[in-house]
Amino acid sequence: MAETRVGWVGIGVMGRSMCGHLLKAGYPVSLNTRTRDKATELLAEGAAWCSTPKEVAERIDITFCMVGFPSEVEQVYFGADGILAGVRAGSLVCDMSTSDPSLAIRIHETARARSAASLDAPVSGGDVGAREARLAIMVGGEKQAFDRALPLFQKMGETIALMGGPGAGQHTKMANQIAIAGTMIGTIESLLYAKTAGLGMDAVIDIIGKGAAASWSLNNLGRRIAKGDFAPGFFIKHFVKDMGIALQEARRMKLSLPGLALVNQFYIAAQAQGLENLGTQGLFKVLSAMNGAQV
Repeated sequence: MAETRVGWVGIGVMGRSMCGHLLKAGYPVSLNTRTRDKATELLAEGAAWCSTPKEVAERIDITFCMVGFPSEVEQVYFGADGILAGVRAGSLVCDMSTSDPSLAIRIHETARARSAASLDAPVSGGDVGAREARLAIMVGGEKQAFDRALPLFQKMGETIALMGGPGAGQHTKMANQIAIAGTMIGTIESLLYAKTAGLGMDAVIDIIGKGAAASWSLNNLGRRIAKGDFAPGFFIKHFVKDMGIALQEARRMKLSLPGLALVNQFYIAAQAQGLENLGTQGLFKVLSAMNGAQV
């Protein structure tokens, strides 16, 4: 039985699996999430319920957090009942949400003032990567804190790296999301073209998914599109949030990213059509409708 006491705040599509891996590894877990029903399975598996994020932080050695939006990160960490209100000296807080790099730095500075450590550690790999413990975990913070958290990260992912100081994990995730934005639009346009030309989408993926066009988006989300499966492995609304952060950071750095800006507009159109709770592959519906095609 592992001795490190673990806290988890935020049980969503990915967090449920990630927290579950720590439970299965023998770590005692205390958790809190906004909707308790989402934690039913984890509680049945032995996790302890806490009424607030503050209570989680008061009980444990390492607190992990994974929520959807920077405003939620702000509340979960800095609210009156937040993690930093209960953080103990010598403990570690680790935000695995995708959020603002500047917010990661604020969390780090506040935790340090309370003699605690902090990491920003967003992930990539979607629901499948979380379920199979194959996530890429990109970490910002101090090496001593990273080394302490690494054995737990290894229960959740297989590609794990310390990218730099506080905020570096979030900047790396922005680079990841910028790359995904480009590959997603390419995947969707490719499959829409194939379908309109009378080709089987699965057959197209079988061949081009093993050549120069191969990508995670094509070989995983492309298969879902072919099946008409638009359920979220990663929500459109969260991808729009991520692209907004990346564009904001790009403006701050005086960078022009026209490809990202264009894809962002297509996803905003998806939101306007009420599709924000679909998976990112739901953009196929938007471009199909623009072209008068049936999904």
